[in-house]
Amino acid sequence: MSELSLSKAAIDHNRISYGLTLMVLSVLLSPLIDVFSKLAIATVPSAEITAARFLLQIVFILPIVLLRGTLFDLTWRKSALHALRGGLLVVTMLSFITTLKVMEVADAIAIFFVEPIILTILGSIFLKETIGWRRYTACAVGFLGSLLVIQPSMQEVGWVALLPIVAAFGLAVFLLVTRMVAQNEDPWSMQFHAGIWGGLFCLALLWFGEGSGSSVFDPVWPDGRAWYYLLGVGVTATISGVLGVYAYRAAPASVIAPLQYLEIVSATIFGWLVFGDLPDALKWLGIAIIIGSGLYIIWRERQVQKTAGIAPVSPAI
Repeated sequence: MSELSLSKAAIDHNRISYGLTLMVLSVLLSPLIDVFSKLAIATVPSAEITAARFLLQIVFILPIVLLRGTLFDLTWRKSALHALRGGLLVVTMLSFITTLKVMEVADAIAIFFVEPIILTILGSIFLKETIGWRRYTACAVGFLGSLLVIQPSMQEVGWVALLPIVAAFGLAVFLLVTRMVAQNEDPWSMQFHAGIWGGLFCLALLWFGEGSGSSVFDPVWPDGRAWYYLLGVGVTATISGVLGVYAYRAAPASVIAPLQYLEIVSATIFGWLVFGDLPDALKWLGIAIIIGSGLYIIWRERQVQKTAGIAPVSPAI
């Protein structure tokens, strides 16, 4: 092997290591978004927490898109798709944050991680992606694992335990739409405009919900401590998202995607440290099955892409 080839291999290895490091930091930090949301939702409605996250995301990302010159790089078609993506993010976040009022962080995230399974099925239906019996079987097993977490949770908190599945479905459709526009779109611009539309939708919901008495839509003036929780939601969401963007730019999606399941580990640790919550044995079994099914789907997709010579598409997150 020539010195040039060795040098290129070393650079590629360093970039992948860099991407892996950033992704680990991103998924370990990500559950803090949910911890701050759970702390805030005791006194602040879900839609207000969601709006705060979008508004702070816009503030943090605006200087970046201005420097990159991509702020107005839009067509009307892209605007419609960004509006759709923003709406789907609102559905996802509202569903998940509302769940956190009554559910443990680790349980909610474990159920939410059926998202790769839903995305696989939706991809086969709408994008005509070829899905073999192995991945369909893994999807079915993953859903069975989610039931082991959902069933006792429903006994504890009722039908709200199904909201993480609504959130997972919303995110899966969001990623499906993202695949349609990510090829020729700046990821920072995509984040910024999704934040704009998401923030507008949330403000509209709060405006219509004012005076309704709803714990989801009726806005309140946050007390002193709640301001810090809302700031924590926005800051951790932005930092985690930025780390994720650069991770996917530095390393192949097929290499770093399995690391997302570390989020369940960090969520369990944060949930125990802050709220004293730990999943029971049955829920741990369900979590293990969900993780195993998700990892198999990612691995199998990577094998299929290798065989077909297809480069995996990195999501704009």
